[in-house]
Amino acid sequence: MKITFLNLLLIISIASCAQKTSIKVNSLGFRPNDAKIASVTQPAASTFSIVYNQTQEIVIEGNINQPVYQSDVNEKVARINFTKLKQPGKYYIKVGDVKSSVFEISEDVYKSSLYTSMRAMYLWRCGEAVEGEHNGQMYKHAACHTDDGYIAYEDGKEQKKDGVGGWHDAGDYGKYTVNAGVTVGALFLTWEHFNDKLSNLDLQLPSDESNAHFPDFLKEIKYEIDWLFKMQYTDGSGRVSHKLTRKNFSGFIMPEEDNEKRYFTTWSSAATADFVAMMAMASRNFRQYDETYADSCLAAAKVSYQCLLEHPMHVKFEQGEFSTGGYQTDDSDDRLWAASEMWLATGEKQYLDDFEQRLSAIENPVELNWDWGNVGNLGVFGYVLHADEAQNEELYRKVKEAVISIADAIVSNTQQDVYGRPMDKYFWGCNGTVARQSINLSVANLLKPDKKYIDATVSIVGHLFGCNYYGRSFVTGLGVNPPMFPHSRRSAADSIEAPWPGYIVGGGHTATDWVDKEASYSHNEIAINWQAGLVYLLASVN
Repeated sequence: MKITFLNLLLIISIASCAQKTSIKVNSLGFRPNDAKIASVTQPAASTFSIVYNQTQEIVIEGNINQPVYQSDVNEKVARINFTKLKQPGKYYIKVGDVKSSVFEISEDVYKSSLYTSMRAMYLWRCGEAVEGEHNGQMYKHAACHTDDGYIAYEDGKEQKKDGVGGWHDAGDYGKYTVNAGVTVGALFLTWEHFNDKLSNLDLQLPSDESNAHFPDFLKEIKYEIDWLFKMQYTDGSGRVSHKLTRKNFSGFIMPEEDNEKRYFTTWSSAATADFVAMMAMASRNFRQYDETYADSCLAAAKVSYQCLLEHPMHVKFEQGEFSTGGYQTDDSDDRLWAASEMWLATGEKQYLDDFEQRLSAIENPVELNWDWGNVGNLGVFGYVLHADEAQNEELYRKVKEAVISIADAIVSNTQQDVYGRPMDKYFWGCNGTVARQSINLSVANLLKPDKKYIDATVSIVGHLFGCNYYGRSFVTGLGVNPPMFPHSRRSAADSIEAPWPGYIVGGGHTATDWVDKEASYSHNEIAINWQAGLVYLLASVN
């Protein structure tokens, strides 16, 4: 190959760009007493300065530590610490002639992001029209999927059954019981841990007299619970349909244009166990607002729990002609969670015995990386945060130590990673897992308060909102250079340039392969399970 002078200049230019200094920082900002750390790739100077954006005054100067090479990103990166900056205001970091994005320091710096991320759940509603404004742009769709749904294969006839409501699951319009499990579980934990700060959160939900006495945060969860009631078989067996979808995915159309028939699939033991856990949690959290509704939730949970006892072996749903999301999972973790929540809801020892027997058979009772396919952490967290003399003392101590050990591992990961990321694995949807690890940290902090857990949580926020390899936010409509092309049918079909706001995208399968492309569902889809982790994370730092 002949290298011309112009080609040589191009090669030199590309190499130069690859080595260019870049400053990565949490673009949402920090609370005054937060640990404040940014990352600098290939620093072109040995010092940094923090500049007050309004006056261009330098408020802090400091030395940059020696860069560290990290193989997964193939970069030398230095971390700078400016925790001593506590004065509210808007700032940027400067290294040589390079500037970071502007960030804010304020006690309420995460408030609007929490609102946007939780209101994104409302905008996911199926069965009714929704609308919401963000940055001057109105997002809306008409009532959709009001014909849900059909029972496809009873006696060879299609029978109609009410399945209207709930949330669309992800970038598609299906509704899945198993993925609702980890989602609803995480959102109820958000309420249980931070309801003092969430009780007055105004999500600007449509008026509904039947729910007028519920706080908005619980109103939105209740919209999903109302739908979940419809997934339980009407024959009294307690079985719960695994999903309600078309037989195949729709094209990129608005939800109200999706008129293909949608069907309840057969039941699965994982869906049934998750149903039990969700309904038990609902009975506890809704009781002070509507005792009758709470009783209905608990009664439904008891019927499905009995179904689990009558079917002790794992039962998969029949995928058959369906090519929509499978969410097939072993049910051992789901049954564990169900037993835990039934004990918390009733106080009855039979459920505690069931839970402890299952837990005793697990070598590692707490997961570092977890999602819809391994929800055991939800059961463990409920158990360990509700100390009771009826519990097995030795088992309780073992679980408590495991919770703290895993949280310490997350802290260590954030301290060692050049971008403060809490996990060293990459996989489909790992951004959601990164956000969800904030639950591990909060539970450990409740059991054994330590500021390191709070610092690690702030580090997670930073990573998801700009302190990462890409220097970009992973949440639509929020932070610096957010995703513009999520795998989302609404965002693709609505003729609005900016995507629907507040949604976390799945992330890369390696440290450097994430792409902001609509077609790449494995990198850029949105999903309720990942979203619930984001909501918990932002609630925990508010």
